Amino acid sequence: MADAKTPWGGRFEGSADEFAARFGASLPVDRRMWAADIRGSIAHARMLGAQGIISARDAADIERGLDEIRREIEDGLFVFDIADEDIHMAIERALTARIGEAGGRLHTARSRNDQVALDARMYAREAAVALADGATALRATLLGLAEEHLGVVMPGYTHMQKAQPVLLSHHLLAYFWMLGRDVTRLRAAFDSADVLPLGSAALAGTTFPIDRAAVAAELDFGSVSPNSMDSVSDRDFLLDLTYACSVTMVHLSRLAEELIVWSTEEFGFITLDDAWSTGSSIMPQKKNPDFAELVRGKTGRVVGDLMSLLVTLKGLPLAYNKDMQEDKEPAFDAIDTAVDCLRAADGMLSTMRVNVDAMCAGALGGFMAATDLADHLASRGVPFREAHEVVGKLVLLCERRGCSLQDLTLDDLRAASPEFGDDAMEAVDIERIVSRRVSEGGTGHDAVRIQILRAKVALAAAQEWLAARREG
Repeated sequence: MADAKTPWGGRFEGSADEFAARFGASLPVDRRMWAADIRGSIAHARMLGAQGIISARDAADIERGLDEIRREIEDGLFVFDIADEDIHMAIERALTARIGEAGGRLHTARSRNDQVALDARMYAREAAVALADGATALRATLLGLAEEHLGVVMPGYTHMQKAQPVLLSHHLLAYFWMLGRDVTRLRAAFDSADVLPLGSAALAGTTFPIDRAAVAAELDFGSVSPNSMDSVSDRDFLLDLTYACSVTMVHLSRLAEELIVWSTEEFGFITLDDAWSTGSSIMPQKKNPDFAELVRGKTGRVVGDLMSLLVTLKGLPLAYNKDMQEDKEPAFDAIDTAVDCLRAADGMLSTMRVNVDAMCAGALGGFMAATDLADHLASRGVPFREAHEVVGKLVLLCERRGCSLQDLTLDDLRAASPEFGDDAMEAVDIERIVSRRVSEGGTGHDAVRIQILRAKVALAAAQEWLAARREG
């Protein structure tokens, strides 16, 4: 006989063997959606009762039973059984065991197809908020560091070669804006998930007079899905969220790489706190940036999660297919990993020590005044390409002498070009070089102060959005 535990027992004479049941089960992965499942089921039961589809007493019994199950899970007393296949059946079976026939009426006018989609969307919304919260906290830390170290000069790089001096604040704020775009993507992922699928049933809708708008309002959904087939087969919202996690991780990986490089003895720009470093089992002197390396390493894992989800969904015909059971594991892994890495990055940044002297000393090397010398000539009418060549020859001269541009005299400059003015040596002063970058978005002191004000406005807007989502 068919296993009485299966929700399709009437059609089957036999049951799956133990391995097949375990192979087909998603409970170990989707059990984390229990809160969404219970909340969605309560909203569905209330609607069924309000519409007269089930009795008011059955609706009340269902809600009471689900509240009991919620408390058991919260207290760690609920027993999950792999035979239940997924979180939806685990809760429904426990409910029926508690309240009898009324538990079986909960599934009226819905399918596991739209129930799964509902739970995933509710979970995705919460995850998007949690991720945006982590990214916003990290942005606040970056902004705080930028304000604290305003005026600290460091070398800026292109191709990992010293290029031009910049303010440390300017460098840190670059990551602030990167993470701002991540928050924008996470908000878009939230909006993508904020569509109620419940009421689509298996794929064609239902014959019962349900009130989808009422359920949407109770569950705080912004809208109701317009097409039942698309509704049960859509996982774009998980793709959007996993993509947002992937880009966030790429940004965190770039930040981690810089922390790793900056903490080396060769750079010495920062010192990571002991709480975010490890030692060596054989070399007593070592202090390794392991947590930054882990953030960098876990990026590949999250990008892999995105690829896994994309390939799983590729080529699936409408509507629901069992392949879609594989959507949650990569999405959940991407979410968990990104949340943890945001927290780790915040921990490293908020506790690191900035070695100001090393940064300032680094800004003196690498002929980083070369562009400003060329600009000096260009401002005096010399075509920039000609000015570029003149300064390039001066750099060669310095390399032969083993000195810097700041060590040259005005006579040395005029020997290369008589167009150098009396104030030419000001063009190689590092502090002046930085302060002259007055263009909007530049690294000049005044420009960075303006940027900090803009950053505060942007951060406040992100915090306001988060507060509104928490209240909802």
